[in-house]
Amino acid sequence: MRALITGGAGFIGSHLAETLLEQGWSVEIIDDLSTGRNFNLNKLQSTFYCGSVLNRYLITKLIDRADVVFHLAAVVGVQLVLKDPINTIKTNIETTEIVLELCAKKNIPVLLASTSEVYGKSNAPLFREDGDLILGTTSNSRWCYANTKIIDEFLALAYFQLGLPTVIVRLFNTIGPRQSGQYGMVVPRFVQQATTDQPITVYGDGTQFRSFTWVKDVTKALTQLIQTPAAYGEVFNIGHTKQISILDLAYKIKDMTNSKSEIIFVSYENAFKNAGFEDMQRRCPDLTKIKTLIGYEPSFDLNQILTEIIKDTK
Repeated sequence: MRALITGGAGFIGSHLAETLLEQGWSVEIIDDLSTGRNFNLNKLQSTFYCGSVLNRYLITKLIDRADVVFHLAAVVGVQLVLKDPINTIKTNIETTEIVLELCAKKNIPVLLASTSEVYGKSNAPLFREDGDLILGTTSNSRWCYANTKIIDEFLALAYFQLGLPTVIVRLFNTIGPRQSGQYGMVVPRFVQQATTDQPITVYGDGTQFRSFTWVKDVTKALTQLIQTPAAYGEVFNIGHTKQISILDLAYKIKDMTNSKSEIIFVSYENAFKNAGFEDMQRRCPDLTKIKTLIGYEPSFDLNQILTEIIKDTK
C-alpha cells in the first residue's frame, strides 16, 4: 500500500509515517515546512516533497499514485491562528477542497484530520461526535481555526455522499517526542521551561482541564480507520479520557524534571495579545464510537508519555 501524507513533516504526520513504514507501507510526504521540520523525517525511509498542497501540479502527481491519502496539512497552533487568520482560512479550507476533489477523480480513500476545537464552548462532560458544536462570535479570531475545520468536515462528508471513501478524526491534545511548543502547545512548552529552569507559564488561572494522548496511539488508530470500510462517512474522536488541570500538569512536569522553575500565571491577553481570547474549561472525548468499531484503547497514561517526552528533550 502506498500512502500520501499531507503535512507529513509535522509532529503527528512524521509519527504517522513511522507507523506506516513499520507496517510495511510505502510512504510519500508533502509539507511546506511552515510548521513541519526536516528534522522530523531524518530517520524515515520515505519520499519527501517540500511544497504546498495548494500547488495543484505537484499534489495531483502525488495523489495519482497514492492508494490512500492522510490529509493532515493545516495551519495549527493558537499563536499562528491569531497572527494570521486569513492564511488560516485559506490554507485549511482550500487544501481540503483540492485533496478531496483530486481523490474523488480516482476514488482514493481520504482520512481528514480535524480537531477537538470544533466542540467549542460546549459544557458537556464528555464530547460525543453527534453532540452540538458551540462556538463563539466571529469577531473573535480565536474561533477561526475551529470554523475552518468544521467546513473541512462538511466538505469530506459531502464528498462521501458522492461516493468518495472519507474518514474524519477529531484529535484531542496529542503529545509525544518531537512536538514543538513554539506555537502554543502546552506540554512541550512546560517541559522546555522546566528542563531549563525557566518560569513555567500557566495561561489563565490553570483550572482548565485537558486530556492528553500518546501520539503512537493516535497514529495506530489512523492506520486502522483508513483500512476499515465501516469507518467511511463517519466522524471519530481520538484521545484519552483521563483529565488533569493545567496547573496540576505544570506541577507534575516540574516534579518529574526535578526543576527549580517557578510556576507563574500569565493572562490570556498578555499570552496571545488578544483581549477577547476565550478558552475551553474542559476538553475530554467520549471514545465509545471508536472503541466499538476498532477496539481503540489508549495504551500510555500521562506519566508514561511525559517520561518519554522528557527523555527526548534532554
